[in-house]
Amino acid sequence: VFHLSHKVTRVVPESALLIVLGIALGGIVWAADHIASFTLTPEVFFFYLLPPIVLDAGYFMPNRLFFGNLGSILLYAVIGTVWNAATTGLSLYGVYQTGIMGNLGSGLLDFLLFGSLIAAVDPVAVLAVFEEVHVNEVLFIIVFGESLLNDAVTVVLYNVFETFVRLGPEKVTGIECVKGVVSFFVVSLGGTLVGILFAFLLSLVSRFTKHVRIIEPGFVFIISYLSYLTAEMLSLSAILAITFCGICCQKYVKANISEQSATTVRYTMKMLASGAETVIFMFLGISAVNPAIWTWNTAFILLTLVFISVYRVIGVVIQTWILNHYRMVQLEIIDQVVMSYGGLRGAVAFALAALLKENEVKDKNLFVSTTIIVVFFTVIFQGLTIKPLVQWLKVKKTEHREPKLNEKLHGRAFDHILSAIEDISGQIGHNYLRDKWSNFDRKFLSKILMRRSAQKSRDRILNVFHELNLKDAISYVAEGERRGSLAFIRSPSTDNMVNVDFNTPRPSTVESSVSYLLREKAGPVCLDMQALEQRRKSIRDTEDTVAHHTLQQYLYKPRQEHKHLYSRHEIMHSEDEKQDKEIFHRTMRKRLESFKSTKLGINHSKKLNKIHKRDRGQKRRNSNVIPNGKIPSEISVQDFTLKEKDLEFSEAEENNDYETLHLGKGVDFLADVTKQNFTENSTG
Repeated sequence: VFHLSHKVTRVVPESALLIVLGIALGGIVWAADHIASFTLTPEVFFFYLLPPIVLDAGYFMPNRLFFGNLGSILLYAVIGTVWNAATTGLSLYGVYQTGIMGNLGSGLLDFLLFGSLIAAVDPVAVLAVFEEVHVNEVLFIIVFGESLLNDAVTVVLYNVFETFVRLGPEKVTGIECVKGVVSFFVVSLGGTLVGILFAFLLSLVSRFTKHVRIIEPGFVFIISYLSYLTAEMLSLSAILAITFCGICCQKYVKANISEQSATTVRYTMKMLASGAETVIFMFLGISAVNPAIWTWNTAFILLTLVFISVYRVIGVVIQTWILNHYRMVQLEIIDQVVMSYGGLRGAVAFALAALLKENEVKDKNLFVSTTIIVVFFTVIFQGLTIKPLVQWLKVKKTEHREPKLNEKLHGRAFDHILSAIEDISGQIGHNYLRDKWSNFDRKFLSKILMRRSAQKSRDRILNVFHELNLKDAISYVAEGERRGSLAFIRSPSTDNMVNVDFNTPRPSTVESSVSYLLREKAGPVCLDMQALEQRRKSIRDTEDTVAHHTLQQYLYKPRQEHKHLYSRHEIMHSEDEKQDKEIFHRTMRKRLESFKSTKLGINHSKKLNKIHKRDRGQKRRNSNVIPNGKIPSEISVQDFTLKEKDLEFSEAEENNDYETLHLGKGVDFLADVTKQNFTENSTG
């Protein structure tokens, strides 16, 4: 319903609309039962709703952008999150000591625990808002990558401080703090390692699923989810595990699985992630309508909102100032404003707050209430205002277009040049490491994790050539349909053109080549097969022609009676697919028939004359046998000879079938013709 009117979704983010809808539904349920029947429990959130979203984010992550900015992302995610958690918690505790907040039952560790859970920039909220804003790729990947990785950092920090709260302030010694720091690195790196191992396992399994295509998509979801559960079971970072499982497996899995399976994986993953996101935001709204969880403290809530915003800005400015000394592409002031404003909190913070135990944290309800207010404020208010802010600041936006071949070639050349310069100068930078990794991947990993047919089909030059051919064919046919004929192809302006784009107006160029002069001086010779057939006066020939065209056009229809076999383990190829391909090829051949025959008759008349002379003897021998024993009076002998010659080459064109579809020049076509011996039909 939201997307029926783009006027609404263009102004209000979908996440904000879902929260409002959730509050309305929660109000209806509360009015009916006077009890909060539905709440977002942490178990449901962490085990069922979060994994599809994180897997989707990892599997469709632009790897080059992500790893190219990994240093910046890690700095913002790790140092930035620790900074936000510590400063927010300490500031709230300092203000509490002044007595403004009244009497609370929390100590320093409780405030630090709250600071750790409220510091989480939520990937679900960031994705929901930033996808509609369309900021440039670098800014998007830094904000999104930070939100994805700092979730894991937040969960680890939360666990450390929760352990400290459970132990009590008197038992927290220097050794315990060192253990906390070490566990932070163990949990983060361990989760990443588990994700990479499961990614390689998934790639290896997908290599051997050629004969069980029907269950290929299942492996992608099950093994990815297993990485999440395994990391959770080992008390490692499950979010990092499933993120890196998706990032590391995508290249090999996409190469190994079939096109149908890849489409299934893509749409199923998007559907699950979109559904989980919808459920999360709706249940955030529904969970808020529960008087039992609300404890109001104006000073605490307002100061929390102020501190998380102020310290976010300070952290971003300081870290960016440090980063800009090392970054090639500088992060400008405008980018820093968007990054500071894009610190949206979401369901992760709420789920962590709901996980608190009342017997350990006395002010649990206050922390939950504050978290809900913070989530609603950031998602609704900041989500509503970030788009006008981006437009007002004139932030560089992303361009939704495929890079041109020229750009790809120059980009590849610059990559090689930069890695060579780094190699020669002895510096180990991004380009050097990327080059070494791609070599290692090509020599070892791809051979182990990718099936042989996929390795062979990865030849980039052939892929580019194939794409260009397809693009040209589609452009020609689309333009022909728009103009109503393919006559424009014969004009000199489109001769020798590659990578044609008919959308842009082209200046008409006059060509003074021999082929152009020959084309201009071509005689009124009919090269159209249909026109020749219509001229025939013989009833029998007309009937044969009609029967031939009928059979040619409708021969595929009886195949629909083919009995389809049922198999649970594979999808049987439908006969309709073959028929569709056959009809497509035939239609393309018909559309290009007049274009080819014209080029044949004009561009290389000398070669035609040679072939005509060579076959003249054979034609003389066969010319004695004509329909009804005499030449029709209304058609001259010369015209009939021309017709025979034209028919000969039309026949050659039909025999060459699919090969000639790819030939744009008469030379190649004639070379094909000379290899074959055609028997002249007496009736043409």
